[in-house]
Amino acid sequence: MPELPEVETVRRALAPVVTGQQVTDVFVGRKDLRWPLPEALDSQLLGRHFAAPMRRGKYVLMPTDDGQILLIHLGMSGSIRIHEAKPELTRHDHIMVTVDAADGGHRYIVLNDPRRFGWVDLFAADDMATHKLLRDMGPEPLGNGFSAAHMQTVFANRKSPVKNALLDQRLIAGIGNIYACEALFKAGISPRRRAGSITAGRAEKLVHAIVTVLRAAIAEGGTSLRDHVQPGGEIGYFVQQLSVYGRAGLPCVTCATPIRTIVQSGRSSFYCSSCQR
Repeated sequence: MPELPEVETVRRALAPVVTGQQVTDVFVGRKDLRWPLPEALDSQLLGRHFAAPMRRGKYVLMPTDDGQILLIHLGMSGSIRIHEAKPELTRHDHIMVTVDAADGGHRYIVLNDPRRFGWVDLFAADDMATHKLLRDMGPEPLGNGFSAAHMQTVFANRKSPVKNALLDQRLIAGIGNIYACEALFKAGISPRRRAGSITAGRAEKLVHAIVTVLRAAIAEGGTSLRDHVQPGGEIGYFVQQLSVYGRAGLPCVTCATPIRTIVQSGRSSFYCSSCQR
């Protein structure tokens, strides 16, 4: 599933294409993805102008000039592609939004989702704080609300593993399995360690590691393991910098100890038993 860096890559690609531009055509090829699509999505978007897109956790948010927000989640296999010429839509291209372009032409924004685990919503911007998908999310790890003090507060007294806590979107928004594994390795913390034990120096190290890993991944366009491609069709190159994720049995990049893997809450955790305590 695309995590914060992949979604931020999409947001940055969309920003210069849609900001201030008018929607001139909308194709909606089905009534649902993971959940039913908004009623009359095509007519509600037609003629509207987009403001600058935003990101909240793993969601792309595209405000419109009539006070609504188009929310997009890419699910397990979804991707957004931006075309300069009108494309021939394929079986899994479920939505296409056409916008004016600064050069007098058009740009075509296509949502492709083979497994249909993604979702799309259109809601009033005034309801953003209470929207069912957004209201309980923790702070952005690249925002001012994220700190070692916050981590210690939300992790306090938790007996669950720290890896599980990092994936809890109510505590910190946007972190998924790949970047939780990588951040824990960078901080030298075992994914088995209790979340409640992450205090003082460990909290500082983990916060720094999370920010560093996420920023590096964004700079590389995210991680392409199977489905993720950037809106221009490029893959994400952070996969070349992964230290532990997907490297079970391979030597640790620091000490050469074979990388181990365990399953925690149904997700694979990759770690070095020597470097992470």
